[in-house]
Amino acid sequence: MSFSLDQIADDTGRFAILAMDQRGTLRKMLDKAGQPSADADLSAFKVDVIGALSPVASGVLTDVEYGVAAVRGAGALAPGVGLLIASEWSPQPEYNGEVRNEFDPARGPQFVATNGGAALKFLVRWRPDRPARAGEPDLAGETIDAVRAVVEACRAYGMPSVIEPLVTRQPGQDPAETKRLVIRSAEVLAELGPNLLKLEWPGDADGCAQLTKVCGNVPWALLSAGVAYQQFVDRVLVAMDAGATGYIAGRAFWGEAVELTGAERRRFLRTTGVDRMTALNAAVAGRGRSWREVAGR
Repeated sequence: MSFSLDQIADDTGRFAILAMDQRGTLRKMLDKAGQPSADADLSAFKVDVIGALSPVASGVLTDVEYGVAAVRGAGALAPGVGLLIASEWSPQPEYNGEVRNEFDPARGPQFVATNGGAALKFLVRWRPDRPARAGEPDLAGETIDAVRAVVEACRAYGMPSVIEPLVTRQPGQDPAETKRLVIRSAEVLAELGPNLLKLEWPGDADGCAQLTKVCGNVPWALLSAGVAYQQFVDRVLVAMDAGATGYIAGRAFWGEAVELTGAERRRFLRTTGVDRMTALNAAVAGRGRSWREVAGR
């Protein structure tokens, strides 16, 4: 089987990807809402979300732990919609409370392909400027090594790699510093040659323009980070006008569904959820760039 970002993009080469790969985060959301959160409950939630929203998505991001088998079994994935599968373990190991990003080759492109995926997503949480300290692991160096291994494994297999870097914030961190770190993170990881970067909001239009510049011929798409729907719409429009190739988002569309169950949840997703995603897709039509344009394909 041949693999391409086209399998998770729309006909114009832009991304409108539904994110439903939350594992620990989803369990915490359900717990906070006072809803059941056993493994089967996570799977049922993913089936409801993907069943409702995948028909208006260019691709779906989900996980093997609770998503893939349940979604396949329920026939919830809309025909022709490609799967982007999360490769990273959740949670990753830690050192004194900081994440140690590690790539498990057993969860590489062959793992993704076996589970029906068209592309591999790898999440890292890091600070690109974290210094290496004597007697401690070099956490920034480990992250770069892990991402390099992912990119090389995917390239050798012929599968697109999608890297999602989340910058670790310090308490009270200035927004200007966050902006700098988000841009620096993208710059460092783009140099490793992934096929797509799933990036955080850098703070403003200037930050988005800088992301486009430092990413070079690596396309980037904006993640939602759980912000409210209208705020996310505003951000996506700014990002795409600055050169982004689309979005990969979940909670902005389905976040309130964690408060609901059964038919009420499915009704919310098939009305409000679908309406939100459809409206965003209409708003970004003709904006941004095709991934092929960016990558020079």
